[in-house]
Formats: sequence, C-alpha cells, structure tokens
Amino acid sequence: MQNKRQRRVADQVREILSELLTFEVQDPRLSGLTVMDVEIDRELMYADVYVSSLDGDEVREQVMTGLDSARGYLRRELGNQLRLQHTPELRFKWDESLSYGDHIESLLSSLDIPPTDDPDGNDNSK
Repeated sequence: MQNKRQRRVADQVREILSELLTFEVQDPRLSGLTVMDVEIDRELMYADVYVSSLDGDEVREQVMTGLDSARGYLRRELGNQLRLQHTPELRFKWDESLSYGDHIESLLSSLDIPPTDDPDGNDNSK
C-alpha cells in the first residue's frame, strides 16, 4: 500500500512520462504507447512503470526494447521536471490487465446461459 507521498510522486511520474512518450520521443516502436500505472517504492528510488500499446501484445517485445533504449533520456527528462533529491530508476513492465480483461470477457461470452421466459427476468415458476 502506498502512502500519500508515494501516490503523488507516482502520479507525477505517470503524467510526465505520458507527455514525454506522446510528444517528445520519436522512436516509432513507442508510438501508441500508454502509461497505465506507476508504482513507487517507499524510498522513492524505483518506479515500476506499467505500459500498454494500442497495437496489443503483438508489439510487446518491440516496445520493451524501445523503452530500454529510451530509459536514460526519459529518466533525465523526468529528473528535470520532478522536484526530488533523487530521480527514481525506471523499471518498465508490460501491463497484463487489458489482456486479462479480454480473457475474462471471452470466458463470459462463451457461457451458455439459457434465456428466461419472462422479459423482466423474474422467475415466475413458483
């Protein structure tokens, strides 16, 4: 569980990285990238940055390679905009929540639930 300061710094990191990735970074591997969440450790030394792409899991490897290439630039720019003694080290991770949600949705849609006779959904068989 994160305290208020961790959450505030994480929100700032997410906002700054989102802007940098959208407007500053020119790497085509990082186009359509979304920063889903950021988690900061207690000492504010490490930031786990969860990302996802509009292109889905097919570009996962390319995106992670592109982020590794841009890590130094992103951290330097982050340090210029954050007011912290130490800029957190960025650890990029692929956000699995969208694919997990798609999996759950496909499971739910594959269920064979017979329709009720009553259009209101009330069971009048009693």
